[in-house]
Amino acid sequence: MDAASHQDWPVRRLAQVSGVSEAHFARAFKQAFGVPPHRYLLTRRIERATALLRETELAITEIAFQAGWKSLGTFGRTFRDIVGESPGEHRARAAPHTLDRVPVCYASASGRPVLITAVSEKRRRELGR
Repeated sequence: MDAASHQDWPVRRLAQVSGVSEAHFARAFKQAFGVPPHRYLLTRRIERATALLRETELAITEIAFQAGWKSLGTFGRTFRDIVGESPGEHRARAAPHTLDRVPVCYASASGRPVLITAVSEKRRRELGR
C-alpha cells in the first residue's frame, strides 16, 4: 500500500493475498496500524498529494490522479476535510525548499494526516446529524 498508494486496495484483494478472510484481515490490520485499511490508504494518498503539491508544479488535477483519486471533485473535498484547506491553498502556503535538510521519512511522518475519525463521520458531526 505504501509503495503503490495510487492503486485500489480493496480488503478483499488484501485478504486473498494474505490467505485470510476479509473480516480477519480488517481486524488484524486495524490492530496492527490503529486504523482500518481504507483510512490508512487515504492517509498515504493525502501524504503523497501534499508532497507533490509542495515539491512539483504539476497541475492539481494531475496530482489528484497520481495520488489515486479518480475524480478531482472527490480529491478536493477529501483534501479539504482532512488537511483543512484546499489543495491550491496548501500549495500557496507550503514552502518548497524548507524541508531540504530533513530526511524524507521524518518530513513524511510530520506531515501525515491523523485519521482517527473517518471523513464521513467528521462530515456528519459538522452537519449536526
